[in-house]
Amino acid sequence: MLTINGHNKSVCSGLSRREMLQAGGAGLFGVTLPTLLAAEESGFITHAPRAKSIMFLFLFGGPSQLETFDMKPNAPSGIRGPHKPTPSKTPGLQISEHLHRSAAISDKFCVIRSMTHKHNDHNACHYIQTGHAWTRTAANGNDVNARPTDWPAMGSVVEYVSQHGDTAASRTMPDYVYLPNNLGHLQGYDRTGQYGGWLGNAYNALATDIRKRDKDDNPFFRECTDEELDFRIKGLVGKDAITLDRLRSRSRLIDQFDAIRPEVDKQIERFSQQDKLRARAAQLVSSDAIRNALDIRQEDSKLRDQYGRHLFGQSTLMGRRMVEAGSRFVTVLWDAPDGYSWDSHRSSEHLEKHLVPGFDQSFSALIMDLEDRGLLDETLVVAVGEMGRTPKANNVWGRGHWSFNFPCVLAGAGIRGGITYGASDKDAAYPIDKPVSPEDLAATLFWALGINPEIRLPDAQGRPVQIIEGGKPLTELFG
Repeated sequence: MLTINGHNKSVCSGLSRREMLQAGGAGLFGVTLPTLLAAEESGFITHAPRAKSIMFLFLFGGPSQLETFDMKPNAPSGIRGPHKPTPSKTPGLQISEHLHRSAAISDKFCVIRSMTHKHNDHNACHYIQTGHAWTRTAANGNDVNARPTDWPAMGSVVEYVSQHGDTAASRTMPDYVYLPNNLGHLQGYDRTGQYGGWLGNAYNALATDIRKRDKDDNPFFRECTDEELDFRIKGLVGKDAITLDRLRSRSRLIDQFDAIRPEVDKQIERFSQQDKLRARAAQLVSSDAIRNALDIRQEDSKLRDQYGRHLFGQSTLMGRRMVEAGSRFVTVLWDAPDGYSWDSHRSSEHLEKHLVPGFDQSFSALIMDLEDRGLLDETLVVAVGEMGRTPKANNVWGRGHWSFNFPCVLAGAGIRGGITYGASDKDAAYPIDKPVSPEDLAATLFWALGINPEIRLPDAQGRPVQIIEGGKPLTELFG
């Protein structure tokens, strides 16, 4: 007889010890833990999805709410900022004059004005991409780089669900894509929140690798050449691309090594991870669909101009290409190659000249392009940063970090356009109505894809872990 002394405590998976014992004991009656996990996997998709795909426009650094979608023109001069609002199609919504294209189509999107959390620095990029707060201790809190123990990105969860779903065998595209580069790579970092984390590397995004010209370059602030905009995966496509015959020969050689490898338990996760990575690499190398989708030169020149020839514009257009080709979660990143960009401590000059009008051009072009192609009804577009900016500006009209109130824009997939959700106080400092957490946002995105926000996925030890805790889908945003 097995007994456990003490109180009924929870383990890391969220299950109590008693529940774990019940699950283990159930094996005596033909119900094992793998069976239970398989049953949970079958419950990934719990309802009809509102969206086929998500385009997640991530404005890293923290766009100012007061210079974008939550202006306060009647606030004191030290708060309201140097920019003026422009009329929009949404009652009561004050949009920046440098977002005039977006203002003209505001009937197609909803603005959440009450995003909020307490993690007031850039490591909140983990929070906003995973739905889980940054938990590293103060001793190593300065380490901004990703670790295998981090929570998996939302896109990685989508990739996991796709790989374990009924249509996994027929997939022609990776479901998680990251453009135009991994977060932080243009600064020399490898920031957290963007990877598979404890789910494993098999669920990392297909990430492209566009670089800057030199240490002082910012390709988001200028036009980029086609030579620079080679989104195709390095080492997989090009003049020296490996032939299929050589690929098959190498695959046969690996098979020979596998044949003499000692027989192992096929359920051990580290071996299954290797098999998944190998299969995925072979798919990437040999896929015409991926190769063609990543060739932005196939797009009409006028349409490319509409998106903007800067890196964000062309990456947004590439994101649409990936969605059109079948990817389900595409992150398009506006990174900080200069160390600042949306992290606008210094002045409002870059906001006025590059950041806000650059986003305005690309976002509005994307919405209209998706609508023209009949894709807007099945694509959920999300635009958000990891935080906002301080209500009070500094003496050069820059603003500091402020995670306590910031906006998020959603469009497509049945989102009710021309509305706002939540509200901030008179200084855009704190929510006064319907606060929305990153957990709520993550739950909303999973729900929109038909994925149960309460699903449990196995961690590195095979223990089921609830993927979102405490988040509530904002179903009222959908018509």
